[in-house]
Order: sequence, then structure tokens, then C-alpha cells
Amino acid sequence: MQLQAFLETKPLFYDEIDYARMPKAYHSIATHFQLPKIIHVVGTNGKGTTGRFLANMLRANGLHVGHYTSPHILHFNERIWLDDANVDDKILEQTHETLLAWLEPLMAESLSYFEYTTLLAMVIFSQKCDYVVLEAGLGGEFDATNVFPKCLSVITPIGLDHQAFLGESIEEIAQTKINSVTHDLILAKQYDAKVYPIALQQTKRLHSKLYSVETFFDEAMSQTLRAYGEKHELAGYLQENFKTALCALKVLGYDIDLKTFLPTVLQGRFQKIFSNVTIDVGHNVMAAEALVKSLGKKKVMLVYNSYKDKDFKTILSILKPIIEEILVIEIESPRAANQADLYTVAHSLELPISSFSSIKNDKEYLVFGSFSVIEAFLKGIREK
Repeated sequence: MQLQAFLETKPLFYDEIDYARMPKAYHSIATHFQLPKIIHVVGTNGKGTTGRFLANMLRANGLHVGHYTSPHILHFNERIWLDDANVDDKILEQTHETLLAWLEPLMAESLSYFEYTTLLAMVIFSQKCDYVVLEAGLGGEFDATNVFPKCLSVITPIGLDHQAFLGESIEEIAQTKINSVTHDLILAKQYDAKVYPIALQQTKRLHSKLYSVETFFDEAMSQTLRAYGEKHELAGYLQENFKTALCALKVLGYDIDLKTFLPTVLQGRFQKIFSNVTIDVGHNVMAAEALVKSLGKKKVMLVYNSYKDKDFKTILSILKPIIEEILVIEIESPRAANQADLYTVAHSLELPISSFSSIKNDKEYLVFGSFSVIEAFLKGIREK
């Protein structure tokens, strides 16, 4: 069975997860391949862009680098980046055949979509890479990506998200994510003071080092980085992600000369695709706050939808100062919010709301809400 057909037999979301399954699967095949050095990227927001910045920086230092990220927007291949390009279909199919031959049939069948994809990516990376920048899924300690030994952990900003799986408080979520750390830790700028003590406690317990990005660079370098970010028109939160990646690069012992690389942003992260259209895959309160800071006083037509488990009332409340009108785009997902609920929230906030149909040249648009929103928008643009 070809990869796509095989993955279609697996649900994307689970109400309950068997946390013992991925370790069993990995250890059953571990002798078949040798892992590169792994940098584990864990957090709530900024994992994708921080990881891609770091992968590009390592690549510019002459290394073979893999970057694993999820979910994808349009093509599955987006999840597995190898030496400047998404992996091609031939390599995917060949590795899929190899992995199925290694795994016991019942084990292969039982693995989730994300678990199988993670193993597939690591087998691909093992054939060529010096380093793998490995992005965690929604978790940390019990995430499928945490079965692999790592040389460094990067903790991006932590906020409230996926509470049903991770905990109802920042402390619980931070603890779950930071429990994945086994060696030195790079801690990105945090927006909640409760995160730092948990990170410090973990590194003390491990007798490892904690590098706080906020204090890592001296004032002269910080000013240089601000100027660099403005020159390349990076939104404020993207500048922070770039700074986190640069800190990790320095800790790993590589060249941090800014002339060596460009700040290439991962698709869908505050990305301007037309002169009047910006897309962003963010979908939680922290992402909304970052967007308001980035857009300033600019008013936008918000092309939006949400999953029903997201706090879309708070998200829209935060975005209200920049919203001219909400345009609801349809998404194909069993997790999609009830449109009537979106309209009720919009009316309670006194925000105009209607269905999205097309882009007008005289309006500024922000497409935001989830990977599914960006996927639906881009597919609609392609069809037209």
C-alpha cells in the first residue's frame, strides 16, 4: 500500500493516546538505523519558524540538516525538509516500504498518523543528516518525538493550548513540555513568569545548562539583531524566534555571522502572499496577541474560522482592535466550530461578520485561525 493510502487509514486525532506505543515501535526497529544529532524543539508557539531558522543556519555552516515540522498546509512533503528542500515522493515511498518491512504488521497498523510519520522522517534523516531539528507535536514529555535521544532542547514560548491533553494551567503545560528536556536547554523569551523556574528546576535536576535567550546576547548584539529583523521585515515575534535559533546555533558551537544566512520564514507564518493579503497559521491566544503587536493600528478583513476546542471568544476579543470585519471561511474538519457560535461571539463583540467569498483589491486581509484555514484559503485561491 502506498504511503498516502496507508496514512488515510489512520485518524488524525484521538480522544485518548497510548503513550507506550511509540517507544515500543521505535525500540523494535532502532538497530536498523543510526540517528543523527537531534535538536528537540518544544513549546506552544513559534516551533516551526524557530526550527526552520535554525535548520537554515546549520545548513549555511556546511552541514547536512533535516527539519521535521507539522502539520502540513497543502502537501505532506512539507513535514520533512532535507538540505533546503521538502523531501520528494520517491524517497517517501521507498522509505515507507523499508519501514513497513521493519515493523511488525500489527505495530505498523496500530501507530497513529503522527507516530508513523515521525518514524518515517527519522529513517529518511538517518541516511544523510548531521543534525535533525525535530519539532514536537502538541506535547513534550509524552510526545512521539521524545523517544529519540537529543543533544539539545529548545523551548519556545509556552501558553495555554491543548489543555485537554496538557493541563489547565501554565504550570502544568510548562512542566509537561519541559519534562522532555534531557540535556542542555535553550529557553526562548517567555510571556509568563511561571515558565522560567520550571526550566531552571529541570536543568538543576539534570546537572545541565540553561541558556535564557533574553540574557544570552549583550546589548550591542541585541541592537544588531533588532536592526537585522527590521531590515528583513520580520514581525516582532519572528524576530524573537530568529534570536532563539541564533542562540541555539551559538551554543552548538557554530558561526553566527549574520552575513552567512538569510532569515527564511516557514510557509504560513505571518507571510505576505499578495500586497494586501497576509496568512498566519496561528490559532491560539498567544498568536492573536503577537499579531496585534505586529499589525499595530492597521485594520484588516479577518478571514477566519476556528476549531471548537479553541477559545475563539478570547481570540476575537484580542483581535478586535484590528478587525474591520470577520469573514468566515469554511474548513473541512470534524473539529470545526459551529458557525452559529462564531456569529454569536462576533455579535457580542459588536463586530461585523459574514461569509468569505473573495478578495477585494482595496481592502487589507489577514487569514488566520488554524492550518485548516490557511489550507482552505490557498486551495480556493488556486482554484480561482
